Amino acid sequence: MPAPEVEIRRATEADLPEILSMIRALAEYENAAPGAVTATEAQLRESLFGPHPGAEALIASSGGVVAGWALFFHNFSTWRARRGMYLEDLYVKPEMRRRGIGLALLRELSRIALERGCPRLDWLVIDWNQPAIAFYKSLGAIVLDEWTTFRLGEAAMRALAKS
Repeated sequence: MPAPEVEIRRATEADLPEILSMIRALAEYENAAPGAVTATEAQLRESLFGPHPGAEALIASSGGVVAGWALFFHNFSTWRARRGMYLEDLYVKPEMRRRGIGLALLRELSRIALERGCPRLDWLVIDWNQPAIAFYKSLGAIVLDEWTTFRLGEAAMRALAKS
């Protein structure tokens, strides 16, 4: 029997409980500290569907069951003077992996980015996730070894802002 077709659609407010569940599952998969996910449905509602959304989300389903999701937003390239697209999270439930769901999500993200005139789609991958890295490379993605990611956490930003 062939695998059910993968459907990709825009997330709606009704998806918020499922999205939050997948955020927590992704954090667990990435070995995040307990309690690292502080997001709430109310915060997600405001961030994704409020008057000034900061991000957008896609839902993947197969056989009528939610199988995964992707969250993305626009960044900006000063060198190209154009906005790009940044993929913050892509998650496929373990029991739904190897069915083309991640590929379908990336295909739709690429379509949206091109439709919006974005010259690139960027994302980060945790360095030990070799299956994901191999998958992304198989699609033609390149590793930007010469770049180092930096982050100021909230406490560091507060200290810097006060100085």
